[in-house]
Amino acid sequence: MVDSHSKSFFGQNTGIIVSSFSSSDPFTFMHCFKKKPNGMWEKPSSKEGKSIKFSLEEIVLILRVLNRQALNWQSQHNYKDTTTSISFNWEDKEAEVLWINIGKYSKRLNLAQTEILRLLLSHFLQEKIIYSTLPKKIARSIKTKTSSSQEIKKTNNIGCNLVEDYKIPLNEPINRGVNSNEMSDIDGLILGETDKAFLIKFDEIEDWVPKSAIKNHSIAQKNISQKFLIDNWILKKLHLIP
Repeated sequence: MVDSHSKSFFGQNTGIIVSSFSSSDPFTFMHCFKKKPNGMWEKPSSKEGKSIKFSLEEIVLILRVLNRQALNWQSQHNYKDTTTSISFNWEDKEAEVLWINIGKYSKRLNLAQTEILRLLLSHFLQEKIIYSTLPKKIARSIKTKTSSSQEIKKTNNIGCNLVEDYKIPLNEPINRGVNSNEMSDIDGLILGETDKAFLIKFDEIEDWVPKSAIKNHSIAQKNISQKFLIDNWILKKLHLIP
């Protein structure tokens, strides 16, 4: 298992590096840099640039934006009497261009870069939930072994099937106190919208679905595949479930 990861996103004048130094750390870093007037990039060794540490909870909230379950997320970090404003937001409802704003640093990511960031943070979260919550002695012993299917089975036994539990894609809604017999997850594309309903294209049909029957946070974004948590009585009416 590779224990550290780093990915850079550099443009003409601004760049960010997303890094995780250890899967057992319950946080990840984002480092921001600008190109100086002399053409040189800011250097961390010269105490230049900006570094922010994101907790697991914050990674979850950032992923809600990257998974198009929310249009934006904002926060503030306080460190040594310095307050840094942070935001992740889509440029518009098409959700194809992402803006990351950390203090005075603003970085624009295109659709492909945003997808890479989403996959990277999803991987970080899955790793860290497993290894940062294990007793340190057990986590160290797991890391020293070769990553194989047999070793994954061993960690499942130690971590109470944590690996299997977190194979669920992060863009799938989570039921909290809801009877799974009353609603179901289904993929679809939004084709149109009124004040009270979405026109959704499913695999075989397209029809209007009341917004009140959709129980997860969906974005009114057309022609992008999304997960919808919909009341079963609607799905039965549309003959999408028996």
